[in-house]
Amino acid sequence: MTLNIFTAELLGTMLLLLMGGGVVANVLLARSKGLGGGTLMINFGWGLAVFSGVWVAAASGAHLNPAVTVGIWVNGDISEFAPGVAKTLLAALAYFGAQMIGAMAGSTLCYLAYKQHFDTEKDPALKLAVFSTSPAIRSYGWNMLTEAIGTFVLVFVIAGFGQTPHGLGPLAVALLVTGIGASLGGPTGYAINPARDLGPRIVHALLPLKNKGGSDWSYAWVPVIGPLLGGLAGGLGAMALF
Repeated sequence: MTLNIFTAELLGTMLLLLMGGGVVANVLLARSKGLGGGTLMINFGWGLAVFSGVWVAAASGAHLNPAVTVGIWVNGDISEFAPGVAKTLLAALAYFGAQMIGAMAGSTLCYLAYKQHFDTEKDPALKLAVFSTSPAIRSYGWNMLTEAIGTFVLVFVIAGFGQTPHGLGPLAVALLVTGIGASLGGPTGYAINPARDLGPRIVHALLPLKNKGGSDWSYAWVPVIGPLLGGLAGGLGAMALF
């Protein structure tokens, strides 16, 4: 796996988290001009964040998500992670590393962009929501199932894109993520990406946020394990069907 591919995956994931976290900050944080924009604004913002990240990370295949990497890895019909990148353990670990570093870098940039609004916001839960997901109704088993279902849809359909002629490019994935958020995002906030949740959660724990509260580590395993299981199922399901 070349340095260029590692860098592409890192930069794509960084842009995903900068823009994705940014739309949440815009809607939730005090005195932001987007305050109160609502769930659909967040859904569309994340979809466009995916569009930008996929475009930037074309050289790496634009996984931007360990669950997508896992789904491709187990799918025997897909021969490579990206053109010229063999499906090896070392390559998979490099993807995971790039995704985590990129997610942490993107969420840090989001914090810097909204620094004054983080300082003004008094609710610790809203600050944490910019970085990581939390369930509407806390029930770990059901929350994990929701994340697994959402990620299954993501990976299953992405795998299908390769078998279906279309000219949408990154827009196809952007629309898919927007649809998942609008339809399945209510119970957990649809992390559907372990790096997207864990990397920024670590950044939240490390940053000197005023009155930030805890990082909700008791829930942190759910948006990691659920998406990985969903990605595994999506990759295997796509191999069986397409």
